[in-house]
Amino acid sequence: MDELPHKLRDLLEELRSVDSDTRGEILIELADTFTSVPPEVATPPYPAESRVPGCESEVFAFATNRSDGSRDYHFAVQNPQGISAKAMAAIIQQTLNGEPLSTIQALPQDIAYEIFGRTLSMGKGQGLMSMIGMVKALAAK
Repeated sequence: MDELPHKLRDLLEELRSVDSDTRGEILIELADTFTSVPPEVATPPYPAESRVPGCESEVFAFATNRSDGSRDYHFAVQNPQGISAKAMAAIIQQTLNGEPLSTIQALPQDIAYEIFGRTLSMGKGQGLMSMIGMVKALAAK
């Protein structure tokens, strides 16, 4: 866990310290902070290669370069009820934007279970892990 970016590590510590109801409330609050991909980065219809595979909420992921060589990650969540996808997108944006590409590439994909808890359904867990996988792929480009 020490290799995780400090903002992500701090969030995980907070989520581990609360009960499942409070964790759910925190994740809903995070979903409420989600901002969709700005139009200067991408507009619908989004390209198929940007679609996160296996994500039930029809999520598209994009990256923009920063001057220091790091990237900012942007998402379009097409399902208005995609609260978990919006929460994951907000978490990625708030904790991973601007981090070194090598740090992003080293993220464990199953970090989704650390964030959302081990009670995730298989389908939802797969989609959230795919969001992490897509960010790792964008960092590798």
